Amino acid sequence: MRSGPTTSHGVMEGNGAYNKHAKLQAGGAALALPLLENAVRKMTLDLGDFPIVIADYGSSQGKNSLAPMRVAISALRTRLGPNRPILVSHVDLPSNDFNTLFQVLDSDPDTYVLDEPNVFPCAIGRSFYGKVFPPHHVHLGWSSYAAVWLSRIPMLIPGHFFVHRSSGSIREAFARQSAQDWEAFLSLRARELRAGGRLVVVLPTRRDDGSSGFEDIMDHANAVLAEMVDEGAITTDERAGMVLGGYARRRRDLLAPFMRDGRFRHLIVEHCDVTELEDAAWTDYRRGGNAEALASKQALFFRSTFVPSLASALARAGDAERCRAFGDRVEEGLKRRLARRPAAIRSLVGTIVLAKLDSA
Repeated sequence: MRSGPTTSHGVMEGNGAYNKHAKLQAGGAALALPLLENAVRKMTLDLGDFPIVIADYGSSQGKNSLAPMRVAISALRTRLGPNRPILVSHVDLPSNDFNTLFQVLDSDPDTYVLDEPNVFPCAIGRSFYGKVFPPHHVHLGWSSYAAVWLSRIPMLIPGHFFVHRSSGSIREAFARQSAQDWEAFLSLRARELRAGGRLVVVLPTRRDDGSSGFEDIMDHANAVLAEMVDEGAITTDERAGMVLGGYARRRRDLLAPFMRDGRFRHLIVEHCDVTELEDAAWTDYRRGGNAEALASKQALFFRSTFVPSLASALARAGDAERCRAFGDRVEEGLKRRLARRPAAIRSLVGTIVLAKLDSA
């Protein structure tokens, strides 16, 4: 059993599964699209012919990046005309499903390169907790539902895998790691942004009372894992090693680096807000009353987003067949439990817009 700190696993389920089932994340990102458009309007842009660089930090498989990139490109075209080259760099971990990302960019009907001969997409397989671009290289940064993942897991969580069901020294260790990672993320992006550039970040957050809205589905999944131990589908040691490396911050956590004098590494906050996200699957359930359909959508969201992280604790984590069987069993157990007690996922979305000072 793993007993020490481990790398945080933020890779989503491959073969396009995350693209199909990340509707909740897409809904959260949609709340920030007006902010992204306004950020482009306020950016400092030169009148030369060098490419405008957009960085998509944490692109996953690309589907949820299409709408934000279209909005940004459209706003840039309004300012610069049709001929200025725009380079869009999608950044994610080396183990990300980049094959699906490039298929989406090439053939999805909503691709942002359609009728845009001077837009050039590319991808970078690197963690955004390290240097991704040269200094002063990026005009516009976008990150949606990615900065919630920590660079490392500081401790295991006895009895659960979800940090917001922990307490005491475990919760404190995750809180420290979260604060360090947020400052590291901001410092690196400040280094990469050009003066007058903008960074728009969307991520799940917590209420002031500490609740995130994900507690119910996480508790159901935790009960399914306990069933799997009893069945012998996974071992006690494998279950003990399962932990999610995500940490939902509160609004005050997002603003903490800026509290001393209103700036951090030449970045200033232009906007920071927290909004409760409507659960589209729950809205559909309220209209039709189909508990099985609701449970299926919620279970597939959980599987595509979180199961790869849990499966990394399996003794044969590289065994694709066993990992698939593990995911199937978690999904089946979740559907069964969620259908018995239909409930909305009442999550919060934090949006923060940062500007790099021209005087930097």
